Amino acid sequence: MSVEPARPVLDLRGVKCPLSWAKAKLALETLACGEEIDLVLDDAQGARDIPRAAEAAGHHVVRASEEGGLWRITIEV
Repeated sequence: MSVEPARPVLDLRGVKCPLSWAKAKLALETLACGEEIDLVLDDAQGARDIPRAAEAAGHHVVRASEEGGLWRITIEV
């Protein structure tokens, strides 16, 4: 049985957009093609804007979900 390594998680709680996208973009630049990262946000504007900005930058948004005022966005480089 093979165990997949855990995806990195970037905790952006308390960080407002556009600074949250700037931090996410820096984290994305450290990943190799095909790798994924989870972003955790509590800013509704960032939760709306980051997936659009990521797609515009050529990344793939694998999933985005919200629960209890927290958003988790998984992005593939």
